Amino acid sequence: MTVARRRLGIRGEQLAASCYTDLGFEVLDRNWRCAGGEIDLVLRKGSMLVVCEVKTRSTLAFGSPAEAVTAVKRARLRRLAARWLAEHDVHPATVRFDVACVLGDNVEIVAAAW
Repeated sequence: MTVARRRLGIRGEQLAASCYTDLGFEVLDRNWRCAGGEIDLVLRKGSMLVVCEVKTRSTLAFGSPAEAVTAVKRARLRRLAARWLAEHDVHPATVRFDVACVLGDNVEIVAAAW
């Protein structure tokens, strides 16, 4: 990954995290990694846990950010969420999977994306 792409991704994750905190969410984890992959953001609001994939684009030339979250990626995030929960003392009533689509300075949260 190029330095420019990594910076774009980091900026997108920061914008998405700020958007969630503005909505009253607490950021529990950022860029959590294990052998199975990475979760961009883990957030909590009340008894709901949100696992969020952040997709950042500088243009729509390669499609919308949400289109980049494939069925394979969704399945991986479900497995990663189960592992995250097994390793943390958090017991949510519900778990929701979101996609935060970042295009420029705009953040669109697709809540309960799957």
